[in-house]
Amino acid sequence: MADDHSARLAFAIDLARRAGDLGMSYFRNLESLTIESKGHQDLVSEADREVELFVRRELAARYPDDGIVGEEHAPAAGSSGFTWVIDPIDGTANFVAGIPAWCVIIACARNGAAEVGVVHEPATGETFAARRGGGATLNGKPIGVSGATALAQGSVGVGVNNRTPVEHAIPLIAALLREGGLFYRNASGGLMLAYVAAGRLIGYAEEHMNAWDCLAGLLIIEEAGGRIETPDPATTIAGGTIVLAGTPGVFPRLKALAEDAFGG
Repeated sequence: MADDHSARLAFAIDLARRAGDLGMSYFRNLESLTIESKGHQDLVSEADREVELFVRRELAARYPDDGIVGEEHAPAAGSSGFTWVIDPIDGTANFVAGIPAWCVIIACARNGAAEVGVVHEPATGETFAARRGGGATLNGKPIGVSGATALAQGSVGVGVNNRTPVEHAIPLIAALLREGGLFYRNASGGLMLAYVAAGRLIGYAEEHMNAWDCLAGLLIIEEAGGRIETPDPATTIAGGTIVLAGTPGVFPRLKALAEDAFGG
C-alpha cells in the first residue's frame, strides 16, 4: 500500500504543478478572464473551471476506477475506495484581483480519510506534499511544524466563510490578541494550512471548511508533526468539517479558544 501511495503522491505532485502552470496562463491574462459570483465573497472564474476539468481528465485517465470530488463540477463516483478531492484554484478572490496568493490542491482519500495531499503555489513554485506515514515535504525537502508552545510565539491563521456566522470569528481573533498572539489571513485556507506544516504559522482555525480546501493541508500538517482535529471520514467529503490545527504545544489552547468562540 505504501508503494501505491508513493506512486499516487508522485502523480499528484506532477499534476498539481501542471495544473498550476495552466492556472498561471490565465493569471497572466486577467483582463480577458470571465468572472462570476456564486454568492457573497464567493467567486468563480473560467480558470477555476478549466483547471478543474484538466485535473479531472488526467485523474480519470490514470486512475479510472477512482472517484473525483471537486469544487466546480459534479462528483464522479468510483469503485476502488479511493476518491480524489480537488480545488483547482483555492484563493479565487486573490486570483481575480491579481494577488498571487492562490494554490492548486489535490488530495487522495481512501474510504474518506486522506492518504495523499498536495498544495502547490504556482506564484512561488512551492509544492507542499505528504503521504500518510511518509512525512511532509516542501519541494522534496522534509518540513516540520514550529516548536512554538504558546500563542504569543507566532501567528495563527483564522479562516472565515459564508457558511458560518462571521461573528464567531471575531471573539477568536480577540482572544488571540489578548494572549499576545497575532492572526493571519491571506484568503487561501489551503495555503495557510500548508504554512502551518512548514512552520510559518503556528496554527489555523476555521469553523467550517469544504473537503477540497482542507483534506490535503491537514494531512501535510499531521505528517509534519502537528496536531489536528481529525475530520470524520464518513461525513467530511460530502459535508465539510471544522478545521483546527497547530503545533503540539499550541493546539490544546487554540482548540479551547476556538470552541469557545464557535459555540462548542
